[in-house]
Parts: sequence; C-alpha cells; structure tokens
Amino acid sequence: MNELRTGCLNLWEVLAQSIAMLGPTMTPVLIVPLMFASAGNASWLAYAFGSLLLVAVAINIRVFARRSASAGSLYEYARRAFGSRGALLCGWSLLWAYALVGVAGLTGFAVFAAALLASVHASVPPILPLAGCLLLAFSLAYRDIRLSTITLLLLEAGSVTLILILFAVLLAHGKTLIDPDQLTLRGANLSGIALGATVAIFSLVGFESATSLGEEARDPLRSIPNAVILSVVVSGAFFIFCAYAEVLASRGLPTTLDKMGAPLDTLADAARLPALKIAIDTGALLSSFSITLAALNAGARIVFTKSRSGLFPDALGASHAIFRTPYLALAAFAGVVALVGGGMVLAGIAPLDAFNDTATLGSFGFIAIYFFVALGVPFYLRRLGELRPYHIAISAFTLGLLLIPAVGSVYPVPPPPSNTFPYIFAAYFALGVLLFWSRSGRLRELGPDPVAG
Repeated sequence: MNELRTGCLNLWEVLAQSIAMLGPTMTPVLIVPLMFASAGNASWLAYAFGSLLLVAVAINIRVFARRSASAGSLYEYARRAFGSRGALLCGWSLLWAYALVGVAGLTGFAVFAAALLASVHASVPPILPLAGCLLLAFSLAYRDIRLSTITLLLLEAGSVTLILILFAVLLAHGKTLIDPDQLTLRGANLSGIALGATVAIFSLVGFESATSLGEEARDPLRSIPNAVILSVVVSGAFFIFCAYAEVLASRGLPTTLDKMGAPLDTLADAARLPALKIAIDTGALLSSFSITLAALNAGARIVFTKSRSGLFPDALGASHAIFRTPYLALAAFAGVVALVGGGMVLAGIAPLDAFNDTATLGSFGFIAIYFFVALGVPFYLRRLGELRPYHIAISAFTLGLLLIPAVGSVYPVPPPPSNTFPYIFAAYFALGVLLFWSRSGRLRELGPDPVAG
C-alpha cells in the first residue's frame, strides 16, 4: 500500500502543522535578544520586513497550492515547474531544512528540560530528554496524523497564551504602550536593520510545511493555501508584537536585552512572577516538542514522495496498512534526526549551541527552496496557459527580497561559527548534485497534478 489517509484534516489542523514548524514560542524565548543585538530599537521593524518577505513567498506558494496537492510539499511544486530532473536539488534542500529543524526541536527540548529540572535542583544527561522527545514524537507521527496535528495545535496555543499573559502583565505594570525610542528608531541604522531582517526571516521559515499534508487535508486546494497565508501573517504579527513588547519591558533593567540568556525568565523575575517563569519554560519545552513532531511529519512525507518518484528505495514509499502513515519513510527520517542530534550532544556540544547552529543551518535549505518556488511560478503558469504580467512581477519582487538574507549570511562576515554555515550548506548542495544526477535516469515520469484545480 502506498496511499495515505485522505481527507482527514481540517483547516485548523493543517494550520497547526505550519505554526508548529516555525515554533513561535522560540522567538521571544531565545531569538529576540539576537535580533536586538543587530537591529536595536528597530527590531520590530526588522520583523515587519521579514514578515513582508515571507508573505511574498507565501503568495508564490499559493499559486501552486491552489492547483495541486500532494505529500511532496514544495518539492512537488518544483517538479510541476521544472520537471523531475529540475526539482532534484529542491527536494534535497527541503530534506536538509526539515531534518535540521527537527534537530533544533530536540535540542531545544533538552535546553528547557534542563531549566525546569534546575528549578527543583535536579539534572540529567541531555541525551535522555532528547531521546524521550524523539520517541514520543515518532510514536504520534507513526500512529495518526490527525492526532499529531491536534497535539500541535493545543501545545502551541497554550505556550503562546502564556507568553501573551506575561507581556500583558509587564505592559500593564509599565503603564504605557508608547516607546519613543522604538517608534523613532533611535540609534538604529540601515545595516543593522538589514542584518536583523535576516534574523527575522530565520524566525519565520517553516510556515510552508502545511503543503506536505496535501493528500491528507480535507478540501486541500482551499485549506492548504489558506493555512500557508494565515500561518505567516499570524506569526509575523505575533513576532512584531513580541519584539516591541520585549524591548519596551526590558528597558531600565540592569542587563540589556541582548545580554539576556533567558529574557522571559528575567522579565518574569523583574515583574515578581516566578510561577509564570516556570510556566513559560514549560510552554517552551512543549513548543520544542511541537517543532520536532512537525518536522517529522513534513520530512517523512518528502522522503515518501521522493521514493515514489524513483530517487529513494521503493520501500520508503509504503504506507502503514492500518494507520495509513508513511511509517518506513518516517523511521528513516527520524533515524537521520536522531543521528545528527544525538551525535552533537554526545560530542559535547551544549544543547543551546546545537539549537542555534542547527536552526540557522536549516534556514539555508528553506531560503534555497523558496528561491526555487518563486522562480518556478512563471514556468508553471506558462505551462498551464495562465501566466499574467503580475505573476512575473510578484516572482521578481520575491526573488529580489530573498537576496537580502542570502547576501546577509556572508556579508558582513558573521562571527564564528556562523561564518562557515553558508559553505557547509554549499558543500551539502554539491553532494546532492553528485548523488542525484547519477540517479536521474531512474526518475519516473511526472504525472498529472495529484489533485486537479
């Protein structure tokens, strides 16, 4: 059997997949201080620009999602535009992205498990919470995609609610929502905002993962494009608010925001709300689990689709006889995630460093695939006889915006180890050229759109 369970997911369950993949809780908990170090009082503006870019990408993805639905996500869209051989490296990039985001979820889980254990003066080796997170996520993904997405929806809704409660208390305590320094961009400069925009984009990647549920979504030609647009708009607005509120709430504290290792814990202590600090750490722990589960769901379906197209062994294109999940592809993908994440931790890399490194490295895969999809829109629509001048304009606009994070990753030269990341991804990309071009003769012909629009 090589068919998945069809028509079982509604719009909210599909939306939960995208929201969980980009992990909205991680941005205020870990990433906003990094943003503030780059953009300062313009942090909210950098997030606004990053959101604009990803909305442009989402509009390009929507062109495909309204006309075709499958488990292949953006890899399948690239096949529609460029053909099977032209899409090889798109799928290769997407596997890199989902695998490293999965590792980031695992290591983030280890970070917050350690923080919660420290609050009761206990500790365990980080490999234990990492293994527990992966086993539980695998069990959910293996058994039922609907159970997986409902779990994602509940966990992310809970953790985001806790963060909004903290900000509401902090802003009420400060008795003002107006911050002249932020509204006038005091001390900000163009290069800092550009670098901050790159950080913002890294916060938002993964919103497109709902497209991997094309065969399991109910009314996929409507629910998936709506989920893609909604996820980036809602998350972008949340990040803009969090950046503004976090900068405002941290003003006047002895430690500046960019020096805070756990900013929400510091702000909760400043507001004399230690119980809320534990609740937020718990929410971040659950959000890390959501990221891992979402990455397994999406990554397994890419492996599943690539096996059906002839790139991977045919056995990986099988679905479970009872649960109708891509169980063998899931096991293979989870094995890669376990090997990378467990290997980093056992090699002595601190879980927080592993989280930062893998989240950033994974973003290069997303930027590459977004570039391919935006470039592919005119080719796809021309083949269908639906190409219009505004489609070309949107594609060109998106490609131009995508150059900002691409260039920003190499100039100005970031500090180590980030300065090596673009070249690590380039080496992986080159490996894909060697591996897949040698197997391109095994590719199966591209059939009609799995769901005709």
